[in-house]
Amino acid sequence: MKPQKSLRARAMDILSRQEISRAELKRKLLRYSEDEEEIDRVLAEFAERNWQSDQRFAESYIHSKSKQHGRLRLKHALNAKGVSEEDARAFLPDRRQELQTAISVLRKKFKHPDKDPKEIQKQMRFLAYRGFDMDTIHTAIKSDWAETEE
Repeated sequence: MKPQKSLRARAMDILSRQEISRAELKRKLLRYSEDEEEIDRVLAEFAERNWQSDQRFAESYIHSKSKQHGRLRLKHALNAKGVSEEDARAFLPDRRQELQTAISVLRKKFKHPDKDPKEIQKQMRFLAYRGFDMDTIHTAIKSDWAETEE
């Protein structure tokens, strides 16, 4: 019979596969130990050694998702993963980047502009679902479709 893995070894295994937030790592480790103090000690050690970092996780997550989603959705997803807004703020796209993403996402989904109010509403709902704010949505919808994408 194989010996039980230590909590520290389990945490190292999880982090070696992917970047993960502190809250998610804690949730995963709770399956293997009910001693929260021990889990907190492991998490503190990993954070101190910079093996686990919410800032690094936020940067990685935003980098991978910001080409499809707006700031609102990114912030909400990171909040759900236990990352504070302060940790994520530096990595969120600025207004110009977010507008470019919204235009790109809109053009990819809808191949041409539409004058039908129902279609415009459909496009607006699509962008809202993707996490763009209303100012960005309106600007993206009004953008000149004849422009070439950068």
